[in-house]
Amino acid sequence: MPNYFIFDRSNSSFYGQLTNTYVSPGIMSPTDMDAAANNRGFIVTASNSGSLGVLGGTVIITLQISNPSGSGRTMYISSITGGINVSLSLLSSFSGSMTVYSGGTITSPATLTPFSTKFGSGATSSMTARSSTSAPTGATTVMSYALTPGIFTLPVAGSLIVPPNQIFTMNVSSSLSVAGVMANSATVSWWEV
Repeated sequence: MPNYFIFDRSNSSFYGQLTNTYVSPGIMSPTDMDAAANNRGFIVTASNSGSLGVLGGTVIITLQISNPSGSGRTMYISSITGGINVSLSLLSSFSGSMTVYSGGTITSPATLTPFSTKFGSGATSSMTARSSTSAPTGATTVMSYALTPGIFTLPVAGSLIVPPNQIFTMNVSSSLSVAGVMANSATVSWWEV
């Protein structure tokens, strides 16, 4: 539908067609908003913190979401968010990263329950979510970013797709070479169809 200048008048020096008369305007919203309204949007989060000694150390949180082979659904990732909180340290000794993987194995996993983004709906996800405080092994790196302390967000709007029998894994890692307190968090939101 052409969208000509809506305030155009026939008596002006430049006259064009008026097609958008507000009688039936075009309204559009992101896919994940519609998915949430239809009980198909979900979110899961994991965190880890540590008080590091004089020699410093590393804090890791890994979040893994697998789409079982018999789920009958495809997962479309909406956004990847998280953060690194550092206190009581010299930031010049800090390093941090966020990495997204395909597949992988995690050590001592804790089961997480995905939350429906339509509050009170009682909808359950077909995906299986787990977390670990160690880095994944045997995973293929999809993307990796260096991080500074603070929050990060990566809006992917469904461009990362996890079909049945595939695994999405993300890892947030931070290190200090001096004493300090660090906390890492990782959150993924998605819809499934």
